Amino acid sequence: MTGVHPQAARPVPLNRSEFKAFQQIPTRWMDVDIYGHVNNVQYLSFFDTAVNGWYVANGLLDPVNSSEIFLVVETGCHYFSELTFPNGVSAGLKIEKLGGSSVVFRVGLFSGDASETAAHGRFVHVQVDRNSRRPVTISHRKRGILTSLMA
Repeated sequence: MTGVHPQAARPVPLNRSEFKAFQQIPTRWMDVDIYGHVNNVQYLSFFDTAVNGWYVANGLLDPVNSSEIFLVVETGCHYFSELTFPNGVSAGLKIEKLGGSSVVFRVGLFSGDASETAAHGRFVHVQVDRNSRRPVTISHRKRGILTSLMA
């Protein structure tokens, strides 16, 4: 049959040891839905918080003053187990690909000190000029810092 694609293998949880850096993110009461677990839309917010927090902590971004900023161009998430309130989230980071102006992250969300991801996903940023929103090549200095997260 044309147009039929074989079923892709379902992703599996990743181990904490597969990530290069971690950001701690507290869950909030408002993150929890009627089913008693963190709502899926919050997971993408955790990705954004972890990556941008790492940028700020490593001098790659000043959200107010940087002439270049990173914009999300793609994201996706695979869910394996629930995150809950009041447990904290440990967000693991690694870079799968570093392009001329783009960065492809794998972000893993762990419930507290768990050894396997409750969820993980792809998070793609493109560095752009703050005003024109056109892609800008990642500088040698920034590239050196980013490579510390390379898988």
